[in-house]
Amino acid sequence: MTATRSERTDRGLAAYIAVTAAYWAFMLSDGALRMLVLLHFHGLGFSPVQLAYLFVLYEVAGVITNLSAGWIAARFGLTTTLYAGLALQVTALVALTRLDPGWSVGLSVVFVMAVQGASGVAKDLAKMSAKSAVKLLAPKGDGALFRWVALLTGSKNAVKGLGFLLGAALLALAGFNAALWGMALVLALILIAVLIGMPAGLPAGRKDAKFHEVFSKNRNINWLSFSRLFLFGARDVWFVVGIPIYFYAVLSDGSEAGNRAAFFLIGSFMAGWIILYGAVQASAPKLLRARARGEAALVAAARHWALILLPIPLVLALAAGLAGAPAPWLTALLVLGLLAFGAVFAVNSALHSYLILAFTEDSRVTMDVGFYYMANAAGRLLGTLLSGLSYQLGGLPACLGTAALLVGLSALGAGRLRG
Repeated sequence: MTATRSERTDRGLAAYIAVTAAYWAFMLSDGALRMLVLLHFHGLGFSPVQLAYLFVLYEVAGVITNLSAGWIAARFGLTTTLYAGLALQVTALVALTRLDPGWSVGLSVVFVMAVQGASGVAKDLAKMSAKSAVKLLAPKGDGALFRWVALLTGSKNAVKGLGFLLGAALLALAGFNAALWGMALVLALILIAVLIGMPAGLPAGRKDAKFHEVFSKNRNINWLSFSRLFLFGARDVWFVVGIPIYFYAVLSDGSEAGNRAAFFLIGSFMAGWIILYGAVQASAPKLLRARARGEAALVAAARHWALILLPIPLVLALAAGLAGAPAPWLTALLVLGLLAFGAVFAVNSALHSYLILAFTEDSRVTMDVGFYYMANAAGRLLGTLLSGLSYQLGGLPACLGTAALLVGLSALGAGRLRG
């Protein structure tokens, strides 16, 4: 019996490492692609609302994909959705190289929206696969589930942050098309390696899984999904368009050299923010002393940390409104304030990522995780739409004020959770 348990643990760890490595590779390309698209099309003169439109179908696809991916994985196995996500991302990167500079703005927006939609499907197939695998592979007891999911999620976000920096650097040094071809080639090689070397340990699926099962009847899962929706809306309402465009206005003098320097600095900030977010997320079990606390205490912590996040965007919105225009003191305050937002946001996100796995059961994990990340994608969609709209109507103060409102709604949802 001991040998059997040891072999099962080794297989589970090997599968976890393989899934994590594939997920890292995917998120590196995902972060780089987002920064490439944002900065490239801003340089072509796209307005904030047009830039937001480029990512709308990406987020819409996530809402739809997460619902169906949970059922697909339950029926056909987690490796199927993981491989499909990697393959579709390679296809999206290659397709984006076919963009013709001679096309009209309207046609370019529609084309990029469609390609970004495919990338959104790919991202959520890979994410649902990786997160569900943790529930099934993590050792039982001793806080192992929180540690494993925090490590996967935190490291993923750090890698995505490096992707932001990589995207900005590739755009400045290699150009748009060369960067896309390079990323497609590397990701294709990783897909081949995973196809050949994926260890056993993940479930193959069950043929009797019904699509209607993806809608959860668990009260905690539904309120957690509600809270997650507004939490990620609160981040993306300033993250997608507002802050990059504000920094571009501050950093670039309009020359080619000035644009390149602005690309590097904006990419560095976005990368640093995501890396900080990932590092805090990975450290959340230690910060919260999760090993010594039960599930009820961690549910209470989710409510508490949502309220801690609320004052940060409120203060930044007030400062941006009082400044009236870009100023050195405002830029410094925004950098420090948004880093603080990232750290507190990371603790909230880590608690959510643990609680969804704690609330679900092994037999429903892919469907509950799919439903939860459907809400996550809906929040990003909401934030993306509001980012361009609020910046167009009221500038940075409107972006940050809207973020505070969404954090308040997230705290309301977290307050409805029961231990």
